[in-house]
Amino acid sequence: MKTHWIKTFAGLVPDDPSSREWFDKLKPGEGVRGEFRKVRNYRFLKKWFALLNVGFENWDPPSINSKYGPPEKSFDRFRADVTILAGFYDVTIRLDGSTRIEPKSVSFANMEDDQFADLYSKTIDVLIKHVYGSGMTPEQINETVERYLQFV
Repeated sequence: MKTHWIKTFAGLVPDDPSSREWFDKLKPGEGVRGEFRKVRNYRFLKKWFALLNVGFENWDPPSINSKYGPPEKSFDRFRADVTILAGFYDVTIRLDGSTRIEPKSVSFANMEDDQFADLYSKTIDVLIKHVYGSGMTPEQINETVERYLQFV
């Protein structure tokens, strides 16, 4: 599992909801092992995840049933779909001959800063189209994200 951490005066602390959730499940004295890398423009990456979190919190998915039962709202699926809709994806072929669209990785090793800035901008466009409608401007979304970042 990949987790995100930030250095504070108290040491390393989890820096996103899924990392906090994973960390909180650890028992005192339990050992873990990891490989750490400094991320590209960490604050911008954090802002993108805040943008996604705000969008996810405001997204009201339709109520449907499938042959597998009622689907659950999933942040990981939301993030993947937004990334794909923003145009950052790879198309792969499956064993049965069908194709599958996979989101591109936003990791430092796989995406340059200028590509990431483009992803951020296009993410706003996707959220306006699929979550907010014309009721929000890019500036209003950025203001909301900045306020969100002050509280996390």
